[in-house]
Amino acid sequence: MLTEIPSPTEGVLWLGPVPLRAYAICILAGVVIATMITGRRLEGRGYSRDAAVDVALWIVPFGIVGGRLYHVITTPQPYFGEGGHPLDAFKVWEGGLGIWGAVVLGAVGALFGARKAGVPFAVLADCVAPALPLAQAIGRFGNYFNNELYGRATNVPWALEIHQWDMNKGRAVVDSTGAPVVLGTFHPTFLYEAIWCVLIALVIWRLSDSGRLRQGQAFALYVMLYPLGRIVVELMRSDFANRILGVRVNVWVCGIVFLLGLAIFIARRRASADPRAAHQLEPDAHGAHDADTTADEAS
Repeated sequence: MLTEIPSPTEGVLWLGPVPLRAYAICILAGVVIATMITGRRLEGRGYSRDAAVDVALWIVPFGIVGGRLYHVITTPQPYFGEGGHPLDAFKVWEGGLGIWGAVVLGAVGALFGARKAGVPFAVLADCVAPALPLAQAIGRFGNYFNNELYGRATNVPWALEIHQWDMNKGRAVVDSTGAPVVLGTFHPTFLYEAIWCVLIALVIWRLSDSGRLRQGQAFALYVMLYPLGRIVVELMRSDFANRILGVRVNVWVCGIVFLLGLAIFIARRRASADPRAAHQLEPDAHGAHDADTTADEAS
C-alpha cells in the first residue's frame, strides 16, 4: 500500500468544560452553507435572502427528527434489540441520521416555513436543490470523525484507516500501551458519497443557471441523482444492515426514490408545456421570475 488516509482518534472537541461533537459541528456547518446558498438563490428570484433563514428554522428541526426516526426504524437493533438501549435513540449527536427521513420531514417543515416566509414551495425547493447535496457532503465528514460508515477492506492508495471506536466517549479505543486500536484500512465511502454530492450540486446549479430546467425540476433532479450514487455506496459498505430479499433496505429505498424523482421530473416538464400551467407560473407579487428565466439568478 502506497499510502492511506488517517482517521481521527478523537471525535470530541473541548471548549473548556464544554464538549463539542465533531459530527454535530459538520452537520451545523452544512446547514449554514446550505442556508447561505439558498438565500442567494431566493434573492436571484426576487425574494428576500433572509427568507432562507426563516425557512431553515423550520426545516432543520423537522429534518433532524425525520432523519433520526428513519435511522431508528431501519436499524432498530442497537436500541430495541437484545442488549439494546432505547434511550440511545435520542442521542443524535453520536451519529445516525437517515437522509430520506430528513428529506421527507424536512419537506414538511419547508411547507410551513415557505408559507410563513411568503415563498412558493416549488420555488423554495428549486433554490434548495443544489444547496442540499452540498450540506450532505459537508455532513458526511461527521462520519469521518466518528470512524463510521466505511466500505469493504482494501489496500488502495486512498484507503481509510479505521479505529475501533467508543461511541459513548467519542474516541478510539486504546490498547494496553495507550495506542489507538486500528481495525484496518477500508474504502472511504463517506468520501465517495461526499464527492458525488458535490457533483450533483454542480450539475443542478449549471442546468438551473442555463435555463434548461422548468420549475420543480431542479429538486426532482436531486431526488433522481442522489440515489444513484447512494446505491453504489451502499453496495460497497460492509457494516450491518437490515435486508429485504438479501438486499440492503437503503438500496430498495433508493430505487423507489429514484423512480419518484423521475416521475416528478417528467411531470414538471409536461406541466410547464401546458399553457394553463404556464399561466400559474407567472411572476407573483414578490417579483419572482418565471422558471424559464432562471439565468438571472445569483450564482
